[in-house]
Amino acid sequence: QVHLVESGGGSVQAGGSLRLSCVIEYIATKLCLGWFRQSPGEEREGIVVIGSDDTTAYADSVKGRFTVSHDSTKSIMYLQMNSVKPEDSAMYYCAADIPHPLLHCSASDLMGRTDFDYWGQGTQVTVSS
Repeated sequence: QVHLVESGGGSVQAGGSLRLSCVIEYIATKLCLGWFRQSPGEEREGIVVIGSDDTTAYADSVKGRFTVSHDSTKSIMYLQMNSVKPEDSAMYYCAADIPHPLLHCSASDLMGRTDFDYWGQGTQVTVSS
């Protein structure tokens, strides 16, 4: 029901910027969305979520440096990454959930969850010092 494809990853020096894209193909009236990342040997970390009510929430590790946007008309979600650090190096994934038809998912409910139903294949980000 939902297909996601990330792009935009690559290598960047510390302090630089990168913009990730997530193309979303779906058959649903609303979605819960998120960006996650995972480094080798580490657990998957949620870094930003967008509720179906258009609320957003960021992990403390990226707050003030990363910005999410969602162009629903083009079904694209972006992650603008500024002032990147070596510890931002990871595989980055976008993910989606379809909420109950009668309910909205809000960012406060989504933050901390990693059990989204639909995932992209990931795009690698490497930050060099």
